[in-house]
Amino acid sequence: MKVAGIDVDSKKTVVACHLDDKKKKPQKFDNTPDGHLSIIKALQKAGVTRVCLEATGTYHLDLAVALHDAGFEVMVINPKAARRFFDALQNRSKTDSVDATMLAEFAQRMPFEPWQRPEDDALRLRAYARRIAALKATRTQAKNQLHAATQTALTPPALIDDIKLRIAQLDAQIATLQAHAKALIDAAQELREAFELLVSVTGIATASALQILAELCVLPPELSAKQWVAMAGLDPRHFQSGTSVNKKPRLAKAGNRYLRMALFMPALSASRHDPNMRAYFLHLVEDRGLKKIQAICAVMRQLLHAIHGMLKTRTPFDGARFYGAAETVS
Repeated sequence: MKVAGIDVDSKKTVVACHLDDKKKKPQKFDNTPDGHLSIIKALQKAGVTRVCLEATGTYHLDLAVALHDAGFEVMVINPKAARRFFDALQNRSKTDSVDATMLAEFAQRMPFEPWQRPEDDALRLRAYARRIAALKATRTQAKNQLHAATQTALTPPALIDDIKLRIAQLDAQIATLQAHAKALIDAAQELREAFELLVSVTGIATASALQILAELCVLPPELSAKQWVAMAGLDPRHFQSGTSVNKKPRLAKAGNRYLRMALFMPALSASRHDPNMRAYFLHLVEDRGLKKIQAICAVMRQLLHAIHGMLKTRTPFDGARFYGAAETVS
């Protein structure tokens, strides 16, 4: 089998080809549209049919789309899966070339799981949402700076005015991008219908619905609710060995942090204001002895199950089913 592993970062990509039993020396390319064309030509010339990449934020996405559209079989793997595979091969080095070579080994040895190309509108929406998330994080940092600055009389007024101006600029940027994202949703029937279903959930308003939808709309449609939960890193991770090691389950967190962030505030709000979700939250805290943050995470997980059912059946949120279904979901 002729395969290639590609290590991607913000500026460069390293391509390692394994042509049956022959391993070619890794090559470097720019992570640009022209660089992607050069990669495609090099792979086609080598007769490669299958390519493995590691999910690296947004840096791998354009290349994965270009390879898919050029007719290659593309597999995009979780970074933790790649790391564990590398460790299993007792690899001690960490360079871009070594990583590309290990990804090629992964493509040769492991079962192939095809990457499904999202629609262009879905990719654009996710780009908007992730930029908004980044701006919100910067705004939170600026607000913290403003709070610290106002706690002392020694802070020059001009400095406080500058921080306030920065916050106002960030507010304007966020509002503009949210308007663009909402216009994109309104123009696409499937996205618009999914958005309307999301805002029917107590705790999910326009901003949260936009962030959640942006992460879910790029997923393959055949994924189950449990796969969504695992993808979000909200599945419990058990750690047990023999009779002496039996730690409490913890969240895996080996998944989409943007989706976890988008679900947190809706789950927190719903746990306070929706009677069914609050009943579930109190059941977890009072009857099962979970800490409040653990219970919120459980609500997030169950909320994701509910959203999966809503989008699959195209039915609005039914709070009466939330707590009853919760008792059967681990």
